[in-house]
Amino acid sequence: MGSMVGLKNRLEPEIKNVAQTEGVAEEFVARGVEAGRIVIPRNPIHSPKACGIGEGLSVKVNVNVGTSRDRVEVEEEMEKVQISLKYGADALMDLSTGGDIDSIRKRILSECTIPVGTVPIYQTGIRLARKGAVVDMTEDDIFNGIIQHAKDGVDFMTVHCGITKELVDRLKRSPRVTGVVSRGGSFLVAWILHNEMENPLYKNFDYLLELAKEYEFTLSLGDGIRPGSTNDATDGPQINELINLGELVHRCRDAGVQAMVEGPGHVPMNQIEANVRLEKRICDYAPFYVLGPLVTDIAPGYDHIVGAIGGAYAAWKGADFLCYVTPAEHLSLPTPEDVKEGLIASKIAAHAADLALGRGGDRDLRMSQARKDLNWGAMYEEAIDEEKARAYRSRGITNEDEGCSMCGDVCAIKIVNEYLKNRS
Repeated sequence: MGSMVGLKNRLEPEIKNVAQTEGVAEEFVARGVEAGRIVIPRNPIHSPKACGIGEGLSVKVNVNVGTSRDRVEVEEEMEKVQISLKYGADALMDLSTGGDIDSIRKRILSECTIPVGTVPIYQTGIRLARKGAVVDMTEDDIFNGIIQHAKDGVDFMTVHCGITKELVDRLKRSPRVTGVVSRGGSFLVAWILHNEMENPLYKNFDYLLELAKEYEFTLSLGDGIRPGSTNDATDGPQINELINLGELVHRCRDAGVQAMVEGPGHVPMNQIEANVRLEKRICDYAPFYVLGPLVTDIAPGYDHIVGAIGGAYAAWKGADFLCYVTPAEHLSLPTPEDVKEGLIASKIAAHAADLALGRGGDRDLRMSQARKDLNWGAMYEEAIDEEKARAYRSRGITNEDEGCSMCGDVCAIKIVNEYLKNRS
């Protein structure tokens, strides 16, 4: 625990900023960081705006951007970054797999003021796959990729350290429907099967910790065996990986390295609370970073809604960090508009959970008062998407200056307000 005290001391300015932003005591944040229950992703080379993720803090939202082999439009990706900042993303991950990945990452880091994460094995695996095969990666290839991302200033990195050779053997016997759906997870599963060797990230975890401590980046312990369908949720392989991650969390804390744990994935609503409770218990209350969760598999084109439903419920039950899902999930690379829709859906989910947990209700109260007063300007100020709210109101025509075209002259609020005014 002495190493975590040193970490707390290094992050003293960020702890102070997080406390002010969250409206909590500085000592509360400091204790959370020292216990490993709060992380503040920050690589000093990038030095982003302080963002606290974890126990007792508001629910945070991450946005994924990045090119693919089939679409390398760098300016479009930078537009996505600006949309993410405009609509209140708390963190952003560059998952680029096409074009000049190094230059794209560096540009995103230079223009993004919030914490930036990556999955270094994507770039390493893809480079080798396009020359020959992903299984040709060496241990040096994997760690050199991590070092390069760290030197560029990446604040947090997804590393799939919980996939072990023993777990892969169990996975082969699993009756899973969708197998492995994590891209980084699939690289390592294939590597282990082909080379018949242990996962280098697990075998050399102490070296990974040395790098994380030297460059001061946060580890996001990836869920490479997450369920890709609701049918596979909370199965043996998923829980086995989680148990491995729980052990690694303790090693992170012993080394004074910040760590959060990634979670599923496709999970039906009746299993979400159990998944959150399992992560908190097994991983000793490390911050929980969830994708969605997606509560049904049948809504391509609407998965931002599916993810928001699961995200709101998971955050209410204790998840700390939501990875957004866009309408393009499972279908294509998202457009800037998809990014906006996905981010806003997840921001609504995060706020709904915060509200249920007794946080952030002042904004809802201000909106309600503005509605009572038929004060449209004040309503727009509180709206999560002011532009869309204004556009919807302007498209309706009504003879009533104060009302909207839905109710017109039979606006309930206006009628009662007039009645009360006449009675006063």
